[in-house]
Amino acid sequence: MLSKISDIITNIKHGLLIQYRVLRNQVAKRYFSHWIILIIDLIVSVAVSFMSCLIIRSVTQITFSLHAIEYISLLAIPASLLAFWCVKTTRNIIRYSNLRDIWRLFVAAIVKAVMIYSVVSITEWIASKSLIKVLMLADIFSTLFALVLTRILMVLFYDILVIRASSLNSNMLIYGIEKESVSIITRLENDKKYNIIGFVCRDQSVFRYKLVGHKIFVINTLGDFRNIAEKYNIKNLLFTNSASLQMEKNKIVLWCINHNIKILVAPSVNELGKEKNASIRNVKIEDLLSRDEIIINLQKIRQTVQEKVILVTGAAGSIGSELCRQLSSLGVKQLILLDNAETPLHNFRLELQDKYPDLNFVPIIGDVRSIKRLNYIFEKYKPYIVFHAAAYKHVPLMEENPCEAALVNVVGTSCVADMCVKYNVYKMVMISTDKAVNPTNVMGASKRMAEIYVQSLGMAINNGTVKGITKFTTTRFGNVLGSNGSVIPLFRKQIQEGGPVTVTHPDITRFFMTIPEACRLVLEAASMCNGNDIYVFDMGKSVKISDMAKRMIALSGYIPGKDIKIKYTGLRAGEKLYEEVLSNKENTIPTNNEKIMIAKVREYDYNKALQMVEILKRLSFEMNVHDTVKYMKETVPEFISNNSIYMKIDTEIADRKRK
Repeated sequence: MLSKISDIITNIKHGLLIQYRVLRNQVAKRYFSHWIILIIDLIVSVAVSFMSCLIIRSVTQITFSLHAIEYISLLAIPASLLAFWCVKTTRNIIRYSNLRDIWRLFVAAIVKAVMIYSVVSITEWIASKSLIKVLMLADIFSTLFALVLTRILMVLFYDILVIRASSLNSNMLIYGIEKESVSIITRLENDKKYNIIGFVCRDQSVFRYKLVGHKIFVINTLGDFRNIAEKYNIKNLLFTNSASLQMEKNKIVLWCINHNIKILVAPSVNELGKEKNASIRNVKIEDLLSRDEIIINLQKIRQTVQEKVILVTGAAGSIGSELCRQLSSLGVKQLILLDNAETPLHNFRLELQDKYPDLNFVPIIGDVRSIKRLNYIFEKYKPYIVFHAAAYKHVPLMEENPCEAALVNVVGTSCVADMCVKYNVYKMVMISTDKAVNPTNVMGASKRMAEIYVQSLGMAINNGTVKGITKFTTTRFGNVLGSNGSVIPLFRKQIQEGGPVTVTHPDITRFFMTIPEACRLVLEAASMCNGNDIYVFDMGKSVKISDMAKRMIALSGYIPGKDIKIKYTGLRAGEKLYEEVLSNKENTIPTNNEKIMIAKVREYDYNKALQMVEILKRLSFEMNVHDTVKYMKETVPEFISNNSIYMKIDTEIADRKRK
């Protein structure tokens, strides 16, 4: 019993000791610098009082004893302490001192002098009243001058010894002399994290000019920039807008990455809107792969969706969730979020509640293959436009599960489309993929079959075979940067873990688009469609995946192949080296938006498409993998498997045709 009590007392003592040390450290951290400033001010104040008396005694005809000067100097100690305490001159952070702080020092100097010479006039250490007044005025102004000079010297000392020492490896150049460059420099100078050397640009007209006190370096070639970077030991290059970053991404940016110079970017308007404390950040691979901002007809899109009930399937996915975010700011009447993934939908719900508190939205757990569930949703909420983003999209996984790919991507799409017709939905926009073009895998073939059904249903409505008003459109685009399962999050994770970074093939290339720009184009296509069109997006130039991996490694501060290895694992099942070019003039028709084209595709009869879905549904429910894939190949003749076990089915079909 006594031992337990002893242990309790020991623990209490130990806890109190820890709390005491924490409190002591906090007090020391908070007040130690104040004591240093107070001591320096006190020494300066007393020395000034002594020196001002001594100087006046030596230059005037009136003499007074040295003892009087000693008494005045002794009086200056308590008078200075009391004056500093009353006016709180040590409460300001010295390195941020400015002219507005001088009034405190002036008041302190007056209080101190009044106290000293009030005592002097009473004690009659100095007989002349006029001399006392002179001494008091001299003390006030000399004390003020000395304290201000001390503050200036402290700031210079801090700047030279502390800031310069901490920024030896942080010399920075700012690219460009636009208004963004000028506006950000004040924030950087106050932050003191970087030592700004100057601006760099290609405008010859500003040669030998300065901007906001900093030199402008004019360059013509990469060699000019290299010389500046080496001369000034540049460690950071800041871009203040996306346009200049894109312009230099294959020149200066690439050279900086290869020479261990950090590339920084200022927050965009969108980032500032989303994050109140957004600041400059390291460049990401998404910044280097993105293109110029896509111009869309926002007013027309707003008119299309404003005060309308909108349903988004796959709402918790990468594309679906971004569609919902963009729709949330366009004045929709109600947003219906349909997804079968519980946790992602729950997390997305919390995000919408936080960012869009006034948004009327309904999260619904459900499966697009469930006719009864869809019937309930459409009957209750009566959506005006449906964005169908729900799909299985991972190529290797769908090669291993072709029946599920058929059921979700084909049968599920047909269920949603049928409900749109049944409940007089105005428009249905289906999200497809570039892998539906000459597919080499089950996933791409299933999306092409979904396109066939949707387009044939729309044509049947137009020619009166099927009664309805729904306009159907399909949008195709390539890989989306940062989407669930894309290579960038995978590479980022592998780099954080020390590698290796796995790439399937040294020569594999892909087209990329950011999630926001893909969704903007989807909304644009939705506003411009007249029905039964398949829209394809300008994906820009294809990107070599191995080059992307090397850049990501370098951007993370490592040397590709040395610090982080790249491992080639071989093409996955159903994967091909090069995706098809979607936007060439031979297979597309232009639209009013140069980034959006209409694909030329073969048309299918609706009854045959309906039969296609029924057969595929039966084969898939039977889990007849062979016949399911075989039927997909027969329906989509251009579906030729690559690096897959289903290549033998291609051989079977070819042999049968020869016979």
